[in-house]
Amino acid sequence: MDNNMLSALDNIKVVLVGTTHTGNIGSVARAMKTMGLSQLCLVAPKSAPDGQAYALAAGASEILAAATTFDTLAEAVADCALVVGSSARSRTLSWPMLEPRECAELAIAQSNKPVAVVFGRESSGLSNEELQLCNYHVCIAANPEYSSLNLAMAVQIVCYELRMAYLTAQPAAVTTEQVTYPSSAQMENLYQHLETALLHTGFIIKQHPGVVMTKLKRLFNRARPEEAEYNILRGILTSMQRLEKVDSNTHKE
Repeated sequence: MDNNMLSALDNIKVVLVGTTHTGNIGSVARAMKTMGLSQLCLVAPKSAPDGQAYALAAGASEILAAATTFDTLAEAVADCALVVGSSARSRTLSWPMLEPRECAELAIAQSNKPVAVVFGRESSGLSNEELQLCNYHVCIAANPEYSSLNLAMAVQIVCYELRMAYLTAQPAAVTTEQVTYPSSAQMENLYQHLETALLHTGFIIKQHPGVVMTKLKRLFNRARPEEAEYNILRGILTSMQRLEKVDSNTHKE
């Protein structure tokens, strides 16, 4: 196998948020290994992997042993330029949606930097705040009359599509120059910078920034600014703040 293509799967994280049952963590590790993925991240699990997790992992115990644990989703995806969260379609605030196959093709195409596919709690999924950390949402088109998938099943479906996208990717597409995108942590810095600038201009007020900032996050997630464009945006905001300081000093004089 081509080493460049191998690194595509190696660079994709499966992130589990708030997992309740340790057995599900083990089953996810097994699902990952069968499709060639190895990076497992756990965000605030109710319990660390135990004997039941290792039993259900079967031959994938090394994935459990190497799993990294984080307190928050933001920390888990901080280095990722592409974050896709599993979600139902019915949300108050719509977000760009992907089918599992589209998700896999995009993840493989952009795996020159770390990619995260995020799965939520068994009972309640991901919170709206966690979903807003994602560039896209992925929804499995299950039977609407009985759409209940357990966690490992959902992970298995997405991992299968990732493997199929990896196997069908053309080497030429992998070796050509790829666009680089800012990481999740960089985008969070941009949002904080933008909010600070908008507070200074009076466009938003400190007591009620939520709706405007949420919609701006959705806009930037949909637009997917490249790293060069990200740097331009940060430069624009910095120049705005610099101009405000000059004006403020002028008025004082």
